[in-house]
Amino acid sequence: MDPVVIIRGLSKVYHQAESEIAALNNVSLDIGRGEFLSLMGPSGSGKSTLLHVIAGIDRPTTGSCRVGDVMVTELNDSELADWRNQTVGFVFQSFNLIPVLTAFENVELPLLLMNLSSSERRRLVMTALELVDLADRARHLPKQLSGGQEQRVAIARAIVTDPMLVVADEPTGNLDSASADAVLEILRTLSRTAGKTVIMVTHDPRAASFGSRTIHLQKGRLSNG
Repeated sequence: MDPVVIIRGLSKVYHQAESEIAALNNVSLDIGRGEFLSLMGPSGSGKSTLLHVIAGIDRPTTGSCRVGDVMVTELNDSELADWRNQTVGFVFQSFNLIPVLTAFENVELPLLLMNLSSSERRRLVMTALELVDLADRARHLPKQLSGGQEQRVAIARAIVTDPMLVVADEPTGNLDSASADAVLEILRTLSRTAGKTVIMVTHDPRAASFGSRTIHLQKGRLSNG
């Protein structure tokens, strides 16, 4: 499997008052195209920091991160913003849907930054909603949806721009087991069928088992699970 993410010697140090906290410590990792990688570890182990560096949300103190042909760690802030919009889809524990917008309008938001006609946006939004089996809820507000349906709308929003990477930070943390399984199955399908590289942070071993590989972080260092 060809690596789509190549990380070498990645470290991240945070400064608090007069102390230093090493969130990542010399991490090197390859992630294959179409892989569904689960990142596990206790709170403070560095897993969300690693996810954020890969997604271009945070910058490392030292080391490099390449995604596809792009050295993410060398981009400036403006280049990073453009790259994230084109390359990464984000799924969060808290859904992050805008309550006054319908499911359709929430999914459409990333497309408003692109030079597309309204008919093309509609086609892409409905395709994404169909992929998560929510086309019939397109005109519903978030408050009219269950938690599991809200997270599926969030996944549709994450994939509507056809990103190379889908990164998910505790995507099932607020869901019951049946809704969680439905969300995880969608992520697995995105990996297996659509060829997306999915990287998921989770505390839940059952959730992690949906991935094709699990790695563990302990005090900023990686070990294969």
